[in-house]
Parts: sequence; C-alpha cells; structure tokens
Amino acid sequence: MADVLTKEQRRRNMQAIRATHTSIEDKMSTDLWRRGYRFRKNVSSMFGKPDIAIKKYKIVIFIDSCFWHGCKEHGNIPKTNESFWLQKLARNSERDQEVTEYYQAGRWGIMRIWEHEIKQDYHVTLEKVIKFIEYAKKIHAYKTNKARSNFNPPG
Repeated sequence: MADVLTKEQRRRNMQAIRATHTSIEDKMSTDLWRRGYRFRKNVSSMFGKPDIAIKKYKIVIFIDSCFWHGCKEHGNIPKTNESFWLQKLARNSERDQEVTEYYQAGRWGIMRIWEHEIKQDYHVTLEKVIKFIEYAKKIHAYKTNKARSNFNPPG
C-alpha cells in the first residue's frame, strides 16, 4: 500500500517524534518525583541514555515505545520502505540488548517497561517501578551496613 502522506509530510511527521520527554515518560517521572523518589532523566553521560537513573542505588529504567523498540504485541512495520524499517528496528532491538547486558555486567539493576504496559494499566506499572526502586534501596542499605560492620579503622 502506498503511503497516504507525501514525502515532505512524512518527513515532518517523523521529525516531530521525540526521543525524550514523551507523555508517558513525563507522567511516570512526575508521579515518581511526587512520591519522593529523586533521579535523573535521560542521562546522556550514561550508556544507552536511560530514561530514569538513580546512580546511588545503581538502577536504570528504560521506557521503550512499542514502535521504536519492536514490541512483539504492538509494534508494526511500515509498508513503505519496509526493508529500511526492518533493518532499523532490528538494530534498535540489538542496541537494547547491548545496553541491558552492559548494565547487568556492571551489576546494575535494570528495568525495561513497554509503552503498552503504561497505557494498559498505569497504576500497576507505577507500583512495579516503585517496588523495583525500593528493592534496590534495600540492597544498597544492606551492602552499606555490611561494609561498615566489616570496617576496622586503623590504630
């Protein structure tokens, strides 16, 4: 099927798609901030530019859109220039895997959330993120207390 938009219309449409500060990302981060969680958004100095990062607890959270990250349930391949899109979306998935493996190798907690999870049941997804953060805080506290108890000052 031919594209219903002209090349110029399609170009403007694609340029308007934002990589950061999407409505679902902003909603999630606003609610986490209101609940007292402090974090950095879209940290460009970190590998993969996580949507939410809490370095203190070594956690990163990625909110993956169904289209750009190749969701098996809701992602779709445009019919025009299909070979380009197949290659593009496959590379995005490979990059996501590389980022996940990078953080796992560094013993970071990593959470990936699909766009459709947020849209289908926002409150359940928000609670899932909060539980993830709280678990990381407990691990951090345990490691900190264990390190202090093993510390013997000289003298």
